[in-house]
Amino acid sequence: MLDKKFFTIILFLSFSVFSFAQQKNDDEQTKQKFTLSGTISDAKSNETLIGVNIYIPETQSSINTNQYGFYSITLPQGSYTILISYIGFQNVSKSITLNKSTKLNLTLADSQEMLDEVIITGANTSTQIRKPEMSINKLSISSIKKMPVVLGEVDVIKSLLLLPGVTNAGEGASGFNVRGGGADQNLILLDEATIFNSSHVFGFFSVFNPDAIKDLKLYKGGIPANFGGRASSVLDIYQKDGNSKSFHASGGLGLISSRILLEGPIVKDKGSFLIGGRSSYAHLFLKLSEDQKDNSAYFYDLNTKISYKLNDNNNLYLSGYFGRDVFAISNSFSNTYGNATLNLRWNHLFSDKLFSNLSVIYSDYYYGLDLDFVGFKWDSGIKNYNLKYDFKNYVSDKFKLNYGLNAIYYSFNPGTIKPTDDSSGINFDQLDRKYAFEPSLYISAEHEISKKIAITYGLRYSMFYRLGQSTVNIYDDNNPVVFNTDLQIYEKATPIATEFYDKNEVIQSFNNLEPRLALSYQLNDNSSVKGSYNRMVQYLQLISNTSSPTPLDVWMPSDNFIQPQIADQVAIGYFKNFQDNMFSLEVESYYKKIKNRLDYIDGADLIANEAIEQIVLNGQMRSYGLEIMLRKNEGKFSGWISYTLSKSEQQTPGRTAEESGINKGQWYNSVYDKTHNLAVTGSFKRSDKWTFGANFVLQTGQPVTYPNGQYTYAGIVVPSYNLRNENRLPAYHHLDVSATLTPSNNKGREWKGEWVFSIYNLYNRQNAASINFSQNSDTGVNEAVRTSIFGIVPAVTYNFKF
Repeated sequence: MLDKKFFTIILFLSFSVFSFAQQKNDDEQTKQKFTLSGTISDAKSNETLIGVNIYIPETQSSINTNQYGFYSITLPQGSYTILISYIGFQNVSKSITLNKSTKLNLTLADSQEMLDEVIITGANTSTQIRKPEMSINKLSISSIKKMPVVLGEVDVIKSLLLLPGVTNAGEGASGFNVRGGGADQNLILLDEATIFNSSHVFGFFSVFNPDAIKDLKLYKGGIPANFGGRASSVLDIYQKDGNSKSFHASGGLGLISSRILLEGPIVKDKGSFLIGGRSSYAHLFLKLSEDQKDNSAYFYDLNTKISYKLNDNNNLYLSGYFGRDVFAISNSFSNTYGNATLNLRWNHLFSDKLFSNLSVIYSDYYYGLDLDFVGFKWDSGIKNYNLKYDFKNYVSDKFKLNYGLNAIYYSFNPGTIKPTDDSSGINFDQLDRKYAFEPSLYISAEHEISKKIAITYGLRYSMFYRLGQSTVNIYDDNNPVVFNTDLQIYEKATPIATEFYDKNEVIQSFNNLEPRLALSYQLNDNSSVKGSYNRMVQYLQLISNTSSPTPLDVWMPSDNFIQPQIADQVAIGYFKNFQDNMFSLEVESYYKKIKNRLDYIDGADLIANEAIEQIVLNGQMRSYGLEIMLRKNEGKFSGWISYTLSKSEQQTPGRTAEESGINKGQWYNSVYDKTHNLAVTGSFKRSDKWTFGANFVLQTGQPVTYPNGQYTYAGIVVPSYNLRNENRLPAYHHLDVSATLTPSNNKGREWKGEWVFSIYNLYNRQNAASINFSQNSDTGVNEAVRTSIFGIVPAVTYNFKF
């Protein structure tokens, strides 16, 4: 099997080399060609700009700057007009004569500045139609900051929920769901470092300080070969580099949280620093209440980055993030969790056609519970050490190669149990630490076959090794879960033996080929159809109980009992720009199937479980849907309407004819199934002083399991349940509005400020986070109790910069 996979890789490499050789041969038969390359940056700060569009009308060819602002395009000898466009910046036209390979570094001024260059009346967006990119959403920070959000805090994750195919996991729940997948199936990267939990205060805020973010892109499908390790999506976020021209500060003061960002030059025009901090302080108000004085719920985080340009061909970056959440209720329990990352990167330009990036990355996610009423502390976490080396070869204006390698070493702590004091009945215990190694390599090509057809194709070869030092249980027939035919329930199996694996000894190994393909066919200058296929393999599993007050997060590696998730997704779409690019329409349909998706047996216990394999069953998952997005791109009023019609289901059949599986082995709603998802967002610039914004969200209620009856056993009332997830919470919807006041005296001043007034949930919708069933202590009658997190929430924030 392994030989076949290596043969496939060699075949793909041969095809890419053949394409390159053919392209080179074609070039030699035409007039002599030269390369135009360079970087594009912000004129004010020297900040490199990601995704700037460089368009050449004479050849109808285009290129975008990469994650570090670099571009390269090879053209025949001659004179050309270079059109440069980027959201939020002035469009620029520049004439050049190309009679030798030329390096051209450019700076762009923001849209409020005047340029000496010729101003283009409209940004050329034909590359969005031509490029074989689909299922990808890009959001500018300026757009995100115009959206009204809860408690006045600008939120990156909340903005994603306004996109088609993206839903929340429920009011007050962490993360987000993409195309019917779980929050754990999203790969979230901040400056290439993995973020394992993207939320503060269980989903009320995200971990991303908007002032520190430069660019973000969400891949829902058509995922490039350089990404791997998750089954549903990739959220790729880059921090700002820092201003290398002059010192600046920005921030905001809100009712429950504040933030500040400082940036400036280390060496002018060569080196810069950035440091940002954010903290909430709502818990201080709880101390004023006698009933709440022992309760706390707050977070803090820190963003840092140092950038230094050694010379025209070498740049160094050191970036980091640290965040913590603290949640405590009286003397009952407390919960502390958070991420920490560090990344050292080296950009090197081998030539005007070959760009490389070498990264050494550290990521740590910590999760701890302090259960005073039980008498013990519980700590868990996951650390990874990541080395990645990526190359981009701009072979010609019609053919580009991306290739690289990646190696990740994981250290898992499933749980450390400590007694809280001498009177505790709990003894110290360390659950077996787990270790794993995940190397991979990839190659992909961007190929413009003709003026109408463009294709991106690639392969990723991933491997995974579950390593010792660890003790592994051995079960009869290798089944850690057994089925009780008398009671018709699943139960934990009793191990018949154990086996110890020494440090770095391989317990189990996996290897998978992950093909990627995207195709674009341009119907005319303003419309195209696109299709894509990708396979993603996820070797990590999140064991979580999101129904508890403090959701449990334990990450586990694949092993001889828990198989990696394998996701296959196909999508097809229609894309159109109309009325001179003022409006754009995107329509996509997708189908995704995931093998080896876990579900829990009834009564599964997660905390301090030494043998997780005894409480999970292996199944499969599928989701499919239709996504529509209509966007207004220009004018005083801008925004979009998105709608998704979708289905997300899971199946966990029995392993034998005697076993019932879950829901009798039939397909059942996954907890992420939202049939209808409508989102409307808009921003209206009334004048230079006033800007207004509004969001409306409507989603089908989340699937849940309600009791359908009860019985009495030994004097105890026991509820009975029917099929899993066959009920739903009530529909989820809310309307948010905001108004931003920018004082007219901001012009010409060093200190610039603005007031943001917002109301979350304007009509006070009491959306259900959960519905619990209990017996009323006064009447003795059974009743359903709805738990809601937010009603109407007004907020005011003062933002500043100088």
